[in-house]
Order: sequence, then structure tokens, then C-alpha cells
Amino acid sequence: MGWESSRPVPYRRLLREWLIFAPILVAALWLMQGDGSGFGAILVGVAASLPLYLGLGVVLAKFGYQRRSLADMRTPRASNATTDSSPSGTRPKPAPTRRTAGGTVQRSQKRR
Repeated sequence: MGWESSRPVPYRRLLREWLIFAPILVAALWLMQGDGSGFGAILVGVAASLPLYLGLGVVLAKFGYQRRSLADMRTPRASNATTDSSPSGTRPKPAPTRRTAGGTVQRSQKRR
């Protein structure tokens, strides 16, 4: 897909993801640092990641990239549900009718 300037950019989602990611990154970097003296540098570095994250997200959105959300991952699509439930090449068993009687044989007891 090529660049299309009319494609929408999910700014709200990008900001929400960064707000979840930033405290986790701050905590991980603070724990890995050991002495804890450069906490300000960690905050400045994580704050500098916001424009980079948003810029990359905008560019990817304009090229047509749409990441699936957690709700999309939980609910399978209709096309995937039909192909996943039955093996390839087999058809589902039809519903019983009056002639098939669900598999049981019930013949009349007339004598000839």
C-alpha cells in the first residue's frame, strides 16, 4: 500500500498505548540503573520517546497499517470461524429429515 494522506490516524489509541508503556519503561530503566542517581535523565529520555512513537505511528497509519486491538483478537472473524470449525474437504452433516428419521429405522409392521 502506498501513502494516502486521507487515511485516519488513531491519535487517541497511540497516546493511550504510550501512557501505558511510559511508566513501565521508567520503572524498568530505574531498576536496571542500580544506583538511582539518574532518575531525571530517565524521565527526559522517556518523554523524548513520545514524539518518536507518535511520528512512527502516524507514518504507519498513513501507509495503511492497522494493528488489531485486544477485542479483535478475542472475537474471531466470521470468515475464520467457518474455516476453523470444519476440516478442509468435509461437509457438515445435514439435519435429519422425515425420510432419514435421524438415523433410527422405524418400519411399519405390516405382513404381506
